[in-house]
Amino acid sequence: MPDDRAVPAGGEQAGSVDDRDAVVRALLTLPTKQRRVVVLRHLLDLSESEVAAELGIPVGTVKSTASRGLARLRELLGAPDGAAPGPTAPTTQTSLTTRTSPTARTSGRTSR
Repeated sequence: MPDDRAVPAGGEQAGSVDDRDAVVRALLTLPTKQRRVVVLRHLLDLSESEVAAELGIPVGTVKSTASRGLARLRELLGAPDGAAPGPTAPTTQTSLTTRTSPTARTSGRTSR
């Protein structure tokens, strides 16, 4: 029996890869603390309390850090205030040496 699900055309799939690349590059420009909070909260879908416990920071800090991080991502990706970021050209950052694993878990408090 044939699969009735729509398969995106090659151009659509390439656009998705470009969008993902732009988001990853934008995430890499965030300070480490903001990047960790945004990734845990919005990409791994942890609650504010879970992120706070994971990083050893207060819930209020999670909220404010996530807000600042998302605002910066909107700015970097060219999205209007309050709107979800849209596709853009990748940023010019070329060094990936400062990248940390977004899924790396820490135990205890992070350094400030």
